[in-house]
Amino acid sequence: MRIGILGTGAIGTEVARWAHRDDQVEALFLYDIRTEAATGLAAELENAVVVGDADALIAASDLIVEAATAEAAREVVPKALAAKKDVLMMSIGALVDDAFHDEVRRSAKANGVKVYLPSGAIAGIDGVKAGRLGGIKSVTLVTTKPPQALGVDVDKWTLLFSGPAREAIRLYPKNVNVAVCLSLAGLGPDETWVQVVADPMATRNQHKIIVEGEFGRIRAEIENLPHPDNPKTSYLASLSAIATLKRILEPVQIGA
Repeated sequence: MRIGILGTGAIGTEVARWAHRDDQVEALFLYDIRTEAATGLAAELENAVVVGDADALIAASDLIVEAATAEAAREVVPKALAAKKDVLMMSIGALVDDAFHDEVRRSAKANGVKVYLPSGAIAGIDGVKAGRLGGIKSVTLVTTKPPQALGVDVDKWTLLFSGPAREAIRLYPKNVNVAVCLSLAGLGPDETWVQVVADPMATRNQHKIIVEGEFGRIRAEIENLPHPDNPKTSYLASLSAIATLKRILEPVQIGA
């Protein structure tokens, strides 16, 4: 498989380094608006080539790994799908825009390709997807972070927000991917309830997921460590991208 990586930040770099070692990956193509970042990464990897723009990346690749920004995803993902290329999309916050979400779904179906959405910095998505088939009654996400991570100055546990995911995403755009991923797997952004908490005692970003349904109850708690190369990114998000790519490449699929 020929893999194109859009964005060579912490996640794109981790994916490229892993893919470079997989014998099913014939070649890697890298594109980043920061040319020096892509060039530096390519120098490490013997089968990696830097291309000049997103169009060249799409033309050269069988699968596009989008690890850039929501803005880049809105521009590049539709082009990749129209070119009949599969996409692994990390900036899933872009999909909170219903019109863009519908466009992506229609284009993928029309062109016979797939869009893969890693679970990112949370766990339990397989259970949510399975539970939805049997009927989900409620989905709640409680995100707790140090105050500085949420841009506030408080000296005690403080509930900053409690309401639907769509509103949480609007108010806290830098924390959207977890809420969007859970919403897409379950009841959607208007029926998924989100609480955002600032806690001066918190040393890690914490996510608690509670799902009630006909199947029973799911409760998952995650405490994320930052990526060693970029403290703004959870290390689990990088590993989730790699796990999704590994699943694409492997003949035996595990999980829902």
